Amino acid sequence: GPVRGNGKIIQELESLFRGAGWNVIKVVWGRKWDELLAADRDGALVNLMNSTPDGDFQTYKSEDGAFVREHFFGRDPRTARLVETWTDDEVWNLQRGGHDYRKMYAAYEAASKVKGQPTVILAKTIKGWTLGSHFEGRNSTHQMKKLTLDDLKEFRDRLHIPIPDSAMDPYLPPYYHPGASNPVVEYALETRRKLGGSVPSRRIVNKPLTLPGDSAYEAVRRGSGKQAVATTMAFVRMFKDLLKDKNIGHRFVPIIPDEARTFGMDSLFPTAKIYSPHGQQYISVDRELMLSYKESVTGQILHEGINEAGSVASFTAVGTSYATQGEPMIPVYIFYSMFGFQRTGDGFWAAMDQMARGFVLGATAGRTTLNGEGLQHEDGHSLLLAATNPGVVAYDPAYGYELGHIVKDGLRRMYGEEPENVFYYLTIYNEPYVQPAEPDGVDVDGILRGMHLISEGSGDGPRVQLLASGVGVNWALRAQELLRDDWGVQSDVWSVTSWNELRRDGLAADRHNLLHPDDEPKVAYVTQRLAGRSGPVIAVSDWMRAVQDQISEWVPQAFTSLGTDGWGMSDTRGALRRHFLVDAESITVQTLTMLAKSGEFDQAQLAGAIERYQLHDPAAADAGNTEGSG
Repeated sequence: GPVRGNGKIIQELESLFRGAGWNVIKVVWGRKWDELLAADRDGALVNLMNSTPDGDFQTYKSEDGAFVREHFFGRDPRTARLVETWTDDEVWNLQRGGHDYRKMYAAYEAASKVKGQPTVILAKTIKGWTLGSHFEGRNSTHQMKKLTLDDLKEFRDRLHIPIPDSAMDPYLPPYYHPGASNPVVEYALETRRKLGGSVPSRRIVNKPLTLPGDSAYEAVRRGSGKQAVATTMAFVRMFKDLLKDKNIGHRFVPIIPDEARTFGMDSLFPTAKIYSPHGQQYISVDRELMLSYKESVTGQILHEGINEAGSVASFTAVGTSYATQGEPMIPVYIFYSMFGFQRTGDGFWAAMDQMARGFVLGATAGRTTLNGEGLQHEDGHSLLLAATNPGVVAYDPAYGYELGHIVKDGLRRMYGEEPENVFYYLTIYNEPYVQPAEPDGVDVDGILRGMHLISEGSGDGPRVQLLASGVGVNWALRAQELLRDDWGVQSDVWSVTSWNELRRDGLAADRHNLLHPDDEPKVAYVTQRLAGRSGPVIAVSDWMRAVQDQISEWVPQAFTSLGTDGWGMSDTRGALRRHFLVDAESITVQTLTMLAKSGEFDQAQLAGAIERYQLHDPAAADAGNTEGSG
């Protein structure tokens, strides 16, 4: 069937492969055409072949020899004369090259002799060849499940299968076996034996890696002191230490489609270097810089050149090397988060389908954090898309020490003693803020399962639960101060490292309870953590509300969410967060609104609170830290 009826797909593919340096072998016409081509002294037949679109060639094979004579050869008096002595059956039996076994054999033989470049064979065939007049060459659908008896007989005759008419049951067609000693059978069985057996299977020899100890994560666990550091920078700092690990450092493959310097990855250039099969054959314009561009045949970094689709392909190849090559490699693919699951989500689905392992990082994450580039870069939904992929473990950490525990556990889950077929999606931000040191007795289990308490309110008065992720944790902590100081409301602040994992935990509990009604019911993790806590739950992030809303079913208290639904815009971070009503002041008013519903706050004061914080005016918001903005 034609790819495009008006086109010439073989010529299109030929130009692509030749342009990429491949050797191209075309098998377009069967050998019965050779006689006509030899008689085509002025090139009329070749011209007709080249000018006839694929849609016509499909139609010819759904008709008969007379139709081909009139509508193909009859287009030019010179080509009509070439077949004037031929019968309609002879015209009809002119084969396409892909169905001429001698032509195909010659193509394979030629391909086997080519050295130094890959070869592609472009063979022209007929859709549904041998399957009868109702299917062959026609736009039949997958709903056509059966062949008629006449179609079965034609199939038998064209493939020379020795089954008599008497054995042709229309409802249960017979199988034909040429015998165990037949050369074709012997060849097929021997080839299957070499390939490992008759049933394809994925055979993997587990090769657990010796994983880094706690020292590799020390830099992010001790925090940034007084220095403001974005989580993207915190990750790169940790990654540099992982690359130095003597056991697995050489197994990491950093993959960067664009703007390595934006993500601080240029710090890897001097040591890891950028892979190039030809090395660096030019003088780099930034050669005087300490972190200058360096390409090498032994480079470890794959720089893909604004090619996210190619980057996902590289990620998949590296992430499946444990199975295809018997060598576990660790891809670390970092990109603008808006250009990940939105742009190449199908590639990530294919990676999951092939059981790839590794890390993908959505840098410059969040709808208001990369704030100067409007709709183009402001990502408020990649976490939602990631939630649809069952092989993706997605986290939205706020702090470097959370990243450390998540990466450490990810390496264990994917490359440890009992490896899982998952890959991690980590959203990291470009907004700098002070990274706190890891608290004593930090709740590591909570970090990994999706939420942990980072600040517990003290004192009398109404109490609420503020759940936030990523940069939103900073807004929740500020809202905690406003609620306490301005309204006498106490709040507990939770860092939700993964809304997605909390939801999956809840779904797993529900499934178990449905199938095991006599067992003690399992309780979702988020329900366990919030059980016995006072007040309503307000969930906020730099993502669409649907991300936070994933957990609402398992929250035992009254629940509401704040998020960045709607168009992205270019403005200061503060103005954008006020516009989307996710900043600290908006969280505060939303909290008071929830308390008013439960009778714990005076409804009459809400309008004054809105006016006090000027929620209607994005320009009134503190612009915030503009470093790292778009």
